Amino acid sequence: MKFGVIIFPGSNCDHDAFWTIQQVGLKYVCKPVNVRVDNAETPFTNACIQGEVLTIPIGHMEGNYFCDQATLEELNRDHRIVFRYTTTAGEITPAANPNGSVQNIAGICSPGGNVVGMMPHPERAAEPELGCTDGLKIFHSMVGALAAK
Repeated sequence: MKFGVIIFPGSNCDHDAFWTIQQVGLKYVCKPVNVRVDNAETPFTNACIQGEVLTIPIGHMEGNYFCDQATLEELNRDHRIVFRYTTTAGEITPAANPNGSVQNIAGICSPGGNVVGMMPHPERAAEPELGCTDGLKIFHSMVGALAAK
């Protein structure tokens, strides 16, 4: 089994990490997916509307989010789940989850909200020539957050 982890800067806890294991299906997947914004109060999502569904491509063979039950409860309690894989209507379903991530999690943030780890690739949805511009909302959020400082 292959796996990886991204530790949030400044973190001293194992559970403040984005753990990944080999995804369900074991093949390279590159396609647009729907992700619902579950936390619009981060520097990466402030130009989005809470509950808004964005279309952003994935491109991976390995990786999905998983964690233990205590971490999952903490993430939900502290509103640190930023994106979830959903249907176009924003519904969480197994069919909307392209890689088997726990609770359809597509992205989480650090305790301070200043770091976001996500599987979809917003840079692949940032120009009309790419077929979608929903990823621009994430980049506009970051620019707005930096300009406000």
